[in-house]
Amino acid sequence: MLPNIAVILTDAQRKILWVNEDFTEITGYTLTEVIGRKPSLLQGPKTEREAIARIRRSLEHKVPFKEEITNYRKNGEPYLCKLVIHPVFNRHQELSNFIAFEVDGDVVKDTGHIPLLQLEEKYSSSSLKGVEEVKLYFRVKTLLEEEKLYLDPDLSLKDVADKLHTNTKYLSQVVNHHAGCNFQHFINIYRIEEVKAKITDDDFRNLTLFGIALQCGFKNKSTFYKVFKEITGQTPKQFIKVKECPNA
Repeated sequence: MLPNIAVILTDAQRKILWVNEDFTEITGYTLTEVIGRKPSLLQGPKTEREAIARIRRSLEHKVPFKEEITNYRKNGEPYLCKLVIHPVFNRHQELSNFIAFEVDGDVVKDTGHIPLLQLEEKYSSSSLKGVEEVKLYFRVKTLLEEEKLYLDPDLSLKDVADKLHTNTKYLSQVVNHHAGCNFQHFINIYRIEEVKAKITDDDFRNLTLFGIALQCGFKNKSTFYKVFKEITGQTPKQFIKVKECPNA
């Protein structure tokens, strides 16, 4: 699936107002446990003092910045946190919030393909409207992952928009902005991840590659092979070969 991207929204005093479900997946903390507290609750013995000082300076100067820091999960386990933080201003250009996007650097080695982790992305997350966009994006992501809507070969943008009580134009814009691709490609990423899980699973050995693809939301054989190569850089057979003989 798409990598977990934790989102932390704080007020101007840096007290947490909202976190998404990916935050809980990465840290072990729920929204209820962190609301009203500061993100520094994730720091611990090995957290780099220099990184803390750089973060503090950037927050005080109200500028967007990128950083790497050792954080701690609720269970006490340290992990490398790669983050980007943006100040959020109201229509009077007064600081109202900070919004942070974070990934587990021990899992995500390269963040170059994640639009939300690019500092030069000066999209509207620096406004209150942008914050709502971010929340909608993660509602889409959660909906797809929990209900596996992508397994429906006839899934449309309107189907998803209706479930989220929004309109297709806005949803398309949000996905394009935050995932860096159009809606169809976004859905196909989930389908390909499902295919990758099944083609190396002994329970599906009796099915052809396209038979598995049909179970994962694809309708057309040539489209499946084309999309698989576009997303993974390999054909399905090459992917299987690498999985079965990783040192070959």
